[in-house]
Amino acid sequence: MLKIGLTGGIASGKSMVAARLRDLGAVLVDADALAREVVEPGTPGLASVVETFGAAVLTPEGRLDRARLGALVFGDAERLAALNGIVHPLVRERAAAMLAAAPAGAVVVQDIPLLVETGQGKNFHLVVVVDAPDDVRVRRMAERRNMTADEARARMAAQAGREDRLAAADVVLDNSGTPEDLRHAVDALWEERVRPFALNLKEQRIAPRTAG
Repeated sequence: MLKIGLTGGIASGKSMVAARLRDLGAVLVDADALAREVVEPGTPGLASVVETFGAAVLTPEGRLDRARLGALVFGDAERLAALNGIVHPLVRERAAAMLAAAPAGAVVVQDIPLLVETGQGKNFHLVVVVDAPDDVRVRRMAERRNMTADEARARMAAQAGREDRLAAADVVLDNSGTPEDLRHAVDALWEERVRPFALNLKEQRIAPRTAG
């Protein structure tokens, strides 16, 4: 099994890359989706969140009010650490179960927004970072999420810096252009690097070294 860690800053286009890799045949493990799943009503995760932050973080229907919880933890390192201490172990447990269920020879892509921040790069054969300049990301958040420039930059500041993400990358996908440009870059990565790498792993072959 070829394990790929996929990450990128907010509004970088990481979700587009994840979707395209899934379309090409990868098994996608989406950390954000799992983070929602582990705090669904009736789960131990939601019970722990309520125990820590109070029933005020629930909607009248008993679901997690993400906006209210986000307002509580954003900018508060202690509260954010408490939330991460609840959610992250549960997400890792679910991700491990999905990995165990993946077929032999699969390409497994783990979409992890905080891959760099949590030091998980060493767990993967390849770390793929989706990158776009800061001003492009600010513009996207303004256009697509109705954020002010200050709000967008505050969200960006809460994540690892662009330089840290690029330093952790084995592969950088530039998303400063069009969605079609990004799709072509993902397709090229799949054909030229991912598929050969996965085949070499499956057949236990050592890839030939290239000069240079």
